Amino acid sequence: MHRRTLAAAAVCLGGLLCLRLWVLEPITVSSVSMEPTIAAGSVVWLNKVAPHVADIRSGQLVVFREPDGGGWRDGGILLKRVVAEGGQTVSVLDGLLYVDGAPANEPYVDQKTIDGVYFGPVTVPPGELFVLGDNRETSIDSRDFGPIPVSAVIGTVPGGN
Repeated sequence: MHRRTLAAAAVCLGGLLCLRLWVLEPITVSSVSMEPTIAAGSVVWLNKVAPHVADIRSGQLVVFREPDGGGWRDGGILLKRVVAEGGQTVSVLDGLLYVDGAPANEPYVDQKTIDGVYFGPVTVPPGELFVLGDNRETSIDSRDFGPIPVSAVIGTVPGGN
């Protein structure tokens, strides 16, 4: 009986390790750039199965490798919201986000903290995403480092809308 218990425990641990490596991973949010949606210090679940090019849409929260100058490094990771996909045009006028000329509905953004901010317009290249933090006043995002390649996305974080 003892060997069966050990074997069952080993199978369970192996399954959990596989789940952690390839499916779900807990990550701790280290910055305030996604507040009030996700507070700094919160633990969220990174869904590693989801990042397929056709599945990533505006409004989703994505985790991706941190840009470093002109290339990508195996350094930190960032959590941001996709606000535009390849082919769409993005601009910020007096703090309001516009996608393809229409104002975006963003109840999670505190407009009072970002009025007077202007950006763009920028057209997102095919195969890339324009990402912003919900806390626009403090977020370093695509306004700073440009659109990100879909291939840089590690996974998605459920919820956030």
